[in-house]
Amino acid sequence: MTILVTGATGHLGGLAVRHLLDRVPAGALAVSVRDTTKAADLAERGIDVRQGDFTKPESLRFDGVDTLLLVSADGPDDVRVVAQKAAVDAAARAGVKRIAYTSVSDASVSPLGLAKVHAATEEHIKASGVPYTFLRNAMYHENYLGTLPQSLERGTHVTATGTGRIASVGRDDLALAAAIVVTTDGHENATYELTGARAWSFDELAAIAAEVTGKPLKHVSVPGSELQAGLLGAGLPEFLAELFTDIQVNIARGTLAEVRPDLARLIGREPVSIEQAVRDALV
Repeated sequence: MTILVTGATGHLGGLAVRHLLDRVPAGALAVSVRDTTKAADLAERGIDVRQGDFTKPESLRFDGVDTLLLVSADGPDDVRVVAQKAAVDAAARAGVKRIAYTSVSDASVSPLGLAKVHAATEEHIKASGVPYTFLRNAMYHENYLGTLPQSLERGTHVTATGTGRIASVGRDDLALAAAIVVTTDGHENATYELTGARAWSFDELAAIAAEVTGKPLKHVSVPGSELQAGLLGAGLPEFLAELFTDIQVNIARGTLAEVRPDLARLIGREPVSIEQAVRDALV
């Protein structure tokens, strides 16, 4: 069996490869990356490193692949949906036997703007006729940890989330779930909703960070328009400012608060908590 991972030099793809190496020989693995020089360490371990770019479908080499772990791409929505559909088409042409796709929570019904890309990709995979597994990932803990040091310096943590809650999850737990799914049977045409074990609020996040560091921190919620203006002023590309604002506004509305059991069942334990994630990030 050959398993190919796309985006293997990225955060999620890289972690998935690490977990896969614990489960299968390196010779059973292949990766598709845009820049092969960034995957030199993988090649040295005996992994088949292939150059491929979703935006250049002719470059994609999925020949000899039994299972494709299709890690969703980055970028503006219109670029992503075309590129991901092209990757699915390339997999179907190459005779890939199963596609495991990293999607987002409730992709088919979610009001999140980013869910549209994932829903379109899921539908394209279904239409391809290739057996699939949809790994609908919740928001990563890591999305909410990077700015905590700056917030602690200011004493305030600014979001547009109000009192909303989010059942986020650590990226590594999601990567482990992906590795388990692509190396075991029983997941054909399954959809997994992968969340953390509990939903937390940003008031709680501020309190956890304050407790861990001994520094006071207060969560301040602002309107979405104010948050987006601040992100643009900080130099974020427009599509990212819109994306982050949309997510936070939806958190305020309760969109990402539901807790599901699928992740714990797949990995055989409770996912890493937000409390532990904050401690790991700040201590």
